[in-house]
Amino acid sequence: MKPGKELLFCALGGSGEIGMNVNLYGCDGKWLMVDLGMTFGAAEYPGIELVFADLDFIEERRKDLLGVVLTHAHEDHIGAVPYFAKELGVPLYATPFTARLVAEKLEEAGIHGSVDLRVIDHLDRFELGAFGIRYVPLAHSIAEGNALLIDTPYGRVFHTGDWKLDDEPLVGVPASVEELTAIGDEGILALVCDSTNVFNPSASGSEGDVRRALIEEVKRHPGKRVLVTTFASNVARLETLGEVARASRRQLCVAGRSLDRIIRTGKASGYLKDLPDVIDFDTAMGLPRGEVLIIATGGQGEPRAALGRISEGNHPLALESGDVVLFSSRQIPGNEIAIGRIQNRLAARDITLVTDRQSPIHVSGHPGRPELQALYGWIRPEILLPVHGEVRHMREQARFGRACGIPKAVAQENGDLVRLAPGKPGKIDEVRAGRLVLDGDIITPADGEAMVMRRRLAANGLVIVVLDGKGRVHVESIGLPLDEDQDDFVDEACADVKAALTKLKGGQKHDRDAMTEAARLAARRAAQRWSGKKPQVRVILPEH
Repeated sequence: MKPGKELLFCALGGSGEIGMNVNLYGCDGKWLMVDLGMTFGAAEYPGIELVFADLDFIEERRKDLLGVVLTHAHEDHIGAVPYFAKELGVPLYATPFTARLVAEKLEEAGIHGSVDLRVIDHLDRFELGAFGIRYVPLAHSIAEGNALLIDTPYGRVFHTGDWKLDDEPLVGVPASVEELTAIGDEGILALVCDSTNVFNPSASGSEGDVRRALIEEVKRHPGKRVLVTTFASNVARLETLGEVARASRRQLCVAGRSLDRIIRTGKASGYLKDLPDVIDFDTAMGLPRGEVLIIATGGQGEPRAALGRISEGNHPLALESGDVVLFSSRQIPGNEIAIGRIQNRLAARDITLVTDRQSPIHVSGHPGRPELQALYGWIRPEILLPVHGEVRHMREQARFGRACGIPKAVAQENGDLVRLAPGKPGKIDEVRAGRLVLDGDIITPADGEAMVMRRRLAANGLVIVVLDGKGRVHVESIGLPLDEDQDDFVDEACADVKAALTKLKGGQKHDRDAMTEAARLAARRAAQRWSGKKPQVRVILPEH
């Protein structure tokens, strides 16, 4: 697993899922990491908010790790930095806007002084061992989205990060067609490319079009309080909403700590210079309803975010019948139920909802098929390596790339060790690539005993059996659908446990393991008869 005279690639996260991006390049005995992201918890992880890639493979080889290069500041690319950067012990590299957000995370974690964060300004090339690296700006739904042009002794890699094409990006200046074509002219061994929107037959659309649509949409609701929810990190969208407030003669109010942080960081990085002054909640609520525009977090259904609390009537900002909420964001897969819950609460109060299905008030930050095809033509790689997507997205991009004339495409998933050069590109081995979860204050394996037990408890409930050493049995159930049958179940379960213990023979009657197992099985069978569930059973025996 130590790279020889070759160029290797291995994803520890982000290949086979959308989010949690962690990519490794290996060359001449050393490793380079690109991005260190996380994803948010889902129903499969009860009680979990953050999920990380298992970095065990590279942690065991940290003496050979040269650094971590961050493409941009979305959480699925930088969210794991405060949890692992100190332990990895290598420099982090980022452009100024991303570096400011990372620095805040490190400060909050109390490790800012323990992590070497290096700011790469003016897109200067820098060297890490055998790797020569240059940022290439591309449009995305955040300031300073970048591809990486990575030089190695075995060929050049164009690692796109997250990207799209946008003739009117509003924030930042992405590389031109001429610049991308020139990069292709110099020769590209491998294009490592975002797969998120590969099934979209249309281009993603322009931020400029969204600005015009939002101005028109807000003007359609005179005399109404209008709230817009969007991704906090989308600096271009925040700048747009400042223009919307001016065009509609409304004052701007911002609700959400992540929005406050992005606005502060954006201004420090030279963006959002023309954003109108923001009014506080009390001022906003004192204005006539048609004179305020609210920007709020929570468009993905987060219950504790501003929109979720507003929908419950549990926030200083309030909406009334006839007011309007614009969802200027897409639904992230897995969030549909949570978003629907908030939308239903708003609709029940006669609040008008407008999404991108009704009005073009959002565009994606990822490339559709026309954009992918255009980039293929400019970069002209020998190899296409799809990343950043579920398996179906990456396999489809591999097929699409070959159909567009790319000679070779390598389908890979987390943990696949791929040799890009020399020789025929393809998978040569597998490495550990699991998941970790932040459980309270502890990072633990997602497939560890604690999480397995919690899933079982969530699905089937718990029965506790206490043997008091005097022949008495106590049974309690938690989470079983028994209701009025609870007492009858307890009586029968106690009787079954006593009967099972009576049937033990010889030395088993004093064998703690035998007694525990007999009581466990008897209680579980009783619970299954009464509830149809197979609960976890915990047997407590007194100490002798």
